Parts: sequence; structure tokens; C-alpha cells
Amino acid sequence: MEFCPECGAMLLPNDNKLKCSCGYTKDLSSDNNEYSVSQKVKGKQGVVNMGEVEDMRSQITEVCPECGHDKAYYELKQTRSADEAPTRFFECAKCGHKWRDYD
Repeated sequence: MEFCPECGAMLLPNDNKLKCSCGYTKDLSSDNNEYSVSQKVKGKQGVVNMGEVEDMRSQITEVCPECGHDKAYYELKQTRSADEAPTRFFECAKCGHKWRDYD
């Protein structure tokens, strides 16, 4: 695998040359068959949070203030300065109600 010396992107083989999206090209020798692409390169894709898709989020025993169910998903986020405790966000596993808690 080679990278463009101009912009740092990956060089892709095309018509016996390595080409970059910035326009840089590099000739390949005719006896060199080590360059090949087995999959089509797609554009940039967004980030997929597989924890929510597969429902593998962290669960805790916490009573929902809306329905009283005792299981909730939770996550910690640093919403204030680094020397303060993180904020805990909860989502009820039954009704989906969301709330937060501060330490």
C-alpha cells in the first residue's frame, strides 16, 4: 500500500498507474502485479453506535421517575470542567424516559 506524497491519501491502482484524488499519479512497471483492489472504495461513512443498534448498552438498577421500572441504560459524559464529576445520563429500559443525575 502506498500513500500520496502530496496529500497523504491512499494511492489506488488505475490503468497501470497509481492515482490519488488530488491528481498525483505514479507509473507502475508492466511486470509488477502486486497492486490490486478487491473491494470498491466507498466514500466516507458516518459513525454507527453499535451499542444502541444491538442493544448492548450498559444497564444498571435505577428506578425510573416516570414509570417506576427498576432497570435503566446509562452513560457518563463530561459536561462540565475536567476537575468536576461527570454527568450520568439514564434511559428507562421499559418506557424510554431519559433523565440525568449529577454527583
